[in-house]
Amino acid sequence: MKVTNEKTENRQAFLTIEMEPAELEESLEDSYKRLVQKANIPGFRRGKAPRVVLERYIGKESLLEEAVNSLVPQAYEKAIKEQAIEAIAQPQIEVTKTEPLVFKAIVPLKPTVKLGDYQNINVKRETVKVSKSNVSDVIEQLRHQHATWEPVERAVEFGDLVVLDVWSNVENKPFINQKGAQYQVVQSQSSPVPGFAEQLVGMKANEEKEFKLKLPSDYARSDLSGKEASFKLRVNEIKQEILPELNDEFARGIDPDLKTLDSLREKVLSDLKLRAEENARMDFEEKVIDALVNLSEMDYPPILVESEINRILNQRFQRGEQELEEYLKNINKTEKELREELRPSATTRVKRSLVLGKVAEEEKIEVNSSEIDTEIENMTKNATEKKEELKKVLNTPQVRESIEQTLLTRKTVQRLTDKAGIAKVPRKTRRTRKKEEK
Repeated sequence: MKVTNEKTENRQAFLTIEMEPAELEESLEDSYKRLVQKANIPGFRRGKAPRVVLERYIGKESLLEEAVNSLVPQAYEKAIKEQAIEAIAQPQIEVTKTEPLVFKAIVPLKPTVKLGDYQNINVKRETVKVSKSNVSDVIEQLRHQHATWEPVERAVEFGDLVVLDVWSNVENKPFINQKGAQYQVVQSQSSPVPGFAEQLVGMKANEEKEFKLKLPSDYARSDLSGKEASFKLRVNEIKQEILPELNDEFARGIDPDLKTLDSLREKVLSDLKLRAEENARMDFEEKVIDALVNLSEMDYPPILVESEINRILNQRFQRGEQELEEYLKNINKTEKELREELRPSATTRVKRSLVLGKVAEEEKIEVNSSEIDTEIENMTKNATEKKEELKKVLNTPQVRESIEQTLLTRKTVQRLTDKAGIAKVPRKTRRTRKKEEK
């Protein structure tokens, strides 16, 4: 066997491996011995047919394919050992010749990371402010969530809840057809089609109406985008929203532990602050990590990004290929196009993972077994049923390893943010910005 290390590029070793004729012949003989035991050849007992007979029976190409498929993985393993190459994933292999047998292998290598000065990263952390208007907005949302709907004897207005029958088609094919549908008439609403809500305004109970609307060019179903939909509606009932009064009784209806409206406002304020602080913390962490990525130099094989794309797809489409195929059909895209869309975010994930891994290595950050045990306890403390079964699953080696990686990342990010220089600036609310613009 002759191994030529052509080059190393993008943390990939490009090998050309040429087998000696004797090595291929030995593999052909081994393949013959395996296959002849499985073949039922007329005139011969199983396993007794000569090789030349077997080649005529199954085809010489089939025997060669079997031999090559058996020989190449063995030769590859021997080649990377000979070249002292440490592969991190399966190689790309291409057989270029069979006489003599020559194949090429692209071998993914361990990434290299040269960290920037992570000891002195200076990132601004925004302070969080929650205004009274933010609290009022949440209270108003709660009023709408606890509103009642009462029938009215008048024409439809924006904000009403309408019970209606819908018949529609696009190019004489059924589109949206439903009886007794409940639909809230919200101005400029895009669902189910822009302009649909506006067509309902002014209609009365038991009234019917026919109209046409053009589907937008970015419609969810790309096969229907830009086409015209024909609708026929019948309004069965019109209901008006009745909002509850803002008083102590309303507060108790939201949470029995809250006795007054003021206590509800205090709780909403506290919840908003906690949520805003958590968002600010996550935003700060991402900025610190991205700053370090920009300061660092790294080289990694493309397989890492492809693997990350696979992970994203597996997370999104847990039902597997069938769910993915249905999604691709709905958006009228190929899997290749979807993968290209995911590539930028997958690349960002890979870069962040690499720099965090290097920081953990430099800072000698580790996770011990007791920390994993504590995390599992925290994950199961609120479990009411089958708690022990859940613990058993979480304590399997594979899941414990995943938890360990999560904790390691968490500790590394904490170490980074502790080191990062902090300059606090107030985060302005959207309402404040609007006032300033005026």
